Amino acid sequence: MRAIGVTTFGGPEQLHELELPEPRPGPGEVRIAVRAAAVNPADLAMREGLGIPPDLAPPYVPGMDVAGVVDDTGPGVDLAVGERVAAVVNPRRPGGGAYAEQVVVPADSAVRVPESLDLVRAATVPLSGLAATRALDLLHVPLLDPLPSGPPPSGTLAVTGAAGAVGGCTVQLAARRGVRVVADARDEDADRVRSLGADVVLPRGPSFAAAVRATEPGGVVGLVDAAVLGERMLPALRERGTLVGLRPFDGRTPRHVSVRLVRPADYLHRADWLDELFRLVAAGGLALRPVAPVPAAQAAQAHRLLAAGGARERPVLLF
Repeated sequence: MRAIGVTTFGGPEQLHELELPEPRPGPGEVRIAVRAAAVNPADLAMREGLGIPPDLAPPYVPGMDVAGVVDDTGPGVDLAVGERVAAVVNPRRPGGGAYAEQVVVPADSAVRVPESLDLVRAATVPLSGLAATRALDLLHVPLLDPLPSGPPPSGTLAVTGAAGAVGGCTVQLAARRGVRVVADARDEDADRVRSLGADVVLPRGPSFAAAVRATEPGGVVGLVDAAVLGERMLPALRERGTLVGLRPFDGRTPRHVSVRLVRPADYLHRADWLDELFRLVAAGGLALRPVAPVPAAQAAQAHRLLAAGGARERPVLLF
C-alpha cells in the first residue's frame, strides 16, 4: 500500500512515498479506500516531530482528514462496502494517518457523505468542524442540543484566526446559535469573515485583545484562539471568562479567567457531531473554503503552501 510520510523529522522535503502493509479492519472498524486527505497545521507539526508518542516507531504518516469509499469492514459495523464516507483520523498510532491509499478507523469516527458533496471537499470537514464544535461545547454552546439560555449567548464570543479553517467554522457555528461574534481578519479577508456571521471584524494580530476591549469594554465571555496567539489574548476576557485554545501555552493564567483546551481525544469518536456537520453543509448552513487539489506525490508542495499562510484554498491530497 502506498502512503506518504516521514522517517526523519524536518521540513517538507522529508515527505516521501512509503510502501506499507495493507491494513485490515478489526471489530468495530472500517477500512476506507482513500480518495482525498486534507492538509492541516497538525500535519505540519507531526512532520516536524511535535507531539509524537515516545513508543511510536517510524515511519510516521500524517493526516487527520480523510474521505473515500468503504472497501472492508470488521464485525459490528453499520457502514457497508461501497458507501462514501469521511472520517477524522488519529495519526499518532501504529497505523498512521490519512496520507495513504487505505486507512482503518473506528466506525464511530466515520460518517456517510451526502450525495450532494464531492469527496475532495468532504475531506476538509472533519478536523476543522469537530475542533470548532468541541471549542463551542467547552463554552456551553452545543451543536446538537436546543439553543442554550446561558453564556456565551448572554455575552460576546471572540474568535482569532477567523479566516482559517477552524476559526471560520467556529464563527459560523456560533452565529447560527445566536451568539454575538467579534472576529479577526486581514483587510483582504474582512468581507468574507463578515459573510460567515461575525458581527464585528477587527484587525488580525497581537493587538486584537486590546481592540476587543475597545469594542467590548467589559471584555468578552469567551474567546476561541484558532490562531494560536496564546496568553496575549487573555486581556480580552471579562471576569470569569474562558479562553479555549488549540494548543497549550506556558503563560500564567490570571485568577479571574480560565483556559480550556481542545484535544483530539475529545472528538475522535464523535460521529454524531460529524454527521450533524455534514447535514449542515448539505443544507447550506455551513460554508466550506475552496480547495486546492494536489496529487499525493506532491505532498511537500501542499505543506509549503499551507505553511506560507494567507492561502484562500485548502490543500487536499488526491489518492
